[in-house]
Amino acid sequence: MSSEPTIELVDIYKSFGSTRVLEGVTLPLFPGEVHSLMGENGAGKSTLVKIMAGLHLADQGAIRMDGHEVLFRSTAQAQHAGVSVIYQEPTLFRDLSIAENVFMHRQPKTPYGWIDYAAMNRAVSAHLKQLGVSLRPEDPVLGLSIADQQIVEIIKALTFEAKVLIMDEPTAALSVEEVKRLFQVVERLRGKEVAVMFVSHRLEEVFAISQRITVMRDGRVVGSGPVKEWTTDEVIRKMVGRSLEALYPKEKVEPGKVVLRVRDLRRAGVFKDISFEVRQGEIVGLAGLVGAGRSEVARAIFGIDPLDSGEVSVSETTLRNHTPQDAMAAGMGLVPEDRQQQGLVMEMTATRNVTLTVLHQLRRFGLVSREKERQIAARWTQRMLLKGHIEEPVNILSGGNQQKVVLAKWLATEPRLLIVDEPTRGVDVGAKSEVHRTLGQLAKEGMAIIMISSDLPEVIGMADRVLVMHEGKLTAELSRSEATEEAIMFAATGQAASKTKLREMKNVPDPQE
Repeated sequence: MSSEPTIELVDIYKSFGSTRVLEGVTLPLFPGEVHSLMGENGAGKSTLVKIMAGLHLADQGAIRMDGHEVLFRSTAQAQHAGVSVIYQEPTLFRDLSIAENVFMHRQPKTPYGWIDYAAMNRAVSAHLKQLGVSLRPEDPVLGLSIADQQIVEIIKALTFEAKVLIMDEPTAALSVEEVKRLFQVVERLRGKEVAVMFVSHRLEEVFAISQRITVMRDGRVVGSGPVKEWTTDEVIRKMVGRSLEALYPKEKVEPGKVVLRVRDLRRAGVFKDISFEVRQGEIVGLAGLVGAGRSEVARAIFGIDPLDSGEVSVSETTLRNHTPQDAMAAGMGLVPEDRQQQGLVMEMTATRNVTLTVLHQLRRFGLVSREKERQIAARWTQRMLLKGHIEEPVNILSGGNQQKVVLAKWLATEPRLLIVDEPTRGVDVGAKSEVHRTLGQLAKEGMAIIMISSDLPEVIGMADRVLVMHEGKLTAELSRSEATEEAIMFAATGQAASKTKLREMKNVPDPQE
């Protein structure tokens, strides 16, 4: 690694109105190195990225590239200088090919002035080959996975001869295998001496890919150094002032009566032979790889998707019509995976969103009582420790606070059973800890909870039992003591999860020997 940084932010300050969001931030990125930037939502990460990308100008401080001071007044200037950003949601033209997207607004021309498609395809093909990706330049973007769309964005950056590549939450919507492939591409970029900044909330990925870590809190750098100098606990403590143990505040609760019983659920081509129970005070984790059918089972239990066969009972009452309205009347709540598309009305206030599930309680003579609406919203948002005014639109809230609004919305129905699908995806460590605290407290109060999560430490840290799915089938049921990452992944890949195998993975002797 070179001793000189490719790009360095020096003593950066930035304010919006009277709010100071960056205060004296210095950050170097070195060639051939992955430098992870971590911090809670609101720590200043996004503003720092936007300054590097040319979207914002710093109020004070300097940016240096290869030792020379530069000033980016637009994203185009930053790109031409060699700084490219890849966001969580790629912004591509879906009806055009990969090559057409890569060379948008800068297509090579033939001597006759026509677009030189052959030259575009050759250039993109060379980059695809170098990155070890089995896509074709002429493939349409429509139908590509998020992971493949991100590869297209990376190739676009390489055609700008990017020296600095900023990846902002690139793995949030990716499966385990897609993350592995993305990391292989990043390793090849390191070999090209590209300086990579990786912005993520996923600690295990940060430690897997980084050579250096910087942690921000309240607009300041509170720690920076080589990855070997950090531990997971130290990163969390620097980010939020709490230890790792506080991230999974799960208390032991003695399970009560059966709240949910599902028998032989089947939906053709999606899942089959799904049977399990959830008791009062229990958090049952539903684990598996992306596409295993976890969310589909949850949607069917809640009545969103139809069942071909099977039976769902809540507190001994079998749901006959089985619509979402029936499920809610029986005492179910469902926090969906996609909070922005399925969980919230983004232009509405937090108050309005929270009370959408209980409008019948607010009506009098056909009119909604605004006073009662505010009282109910205040009660549940206070319980969720919502940071922000509840009369503000939820689209200006952070991801963590948006998730708290969705939870408050369903807690307002006071359900017996709460299904939470990826409850902490895309939220910072501090908000994640608060969501876990709420789920643990709800279980302690007797609520039955099904938690679907792709975050294995979250499943292991919060679940009393773990059900594992593979290709639409339940392949294992693990107790809290049996649930290790190895055991869950063993079952999630469709291998037989026998008690003997689980003991071997945990190195636990057979109790009968």
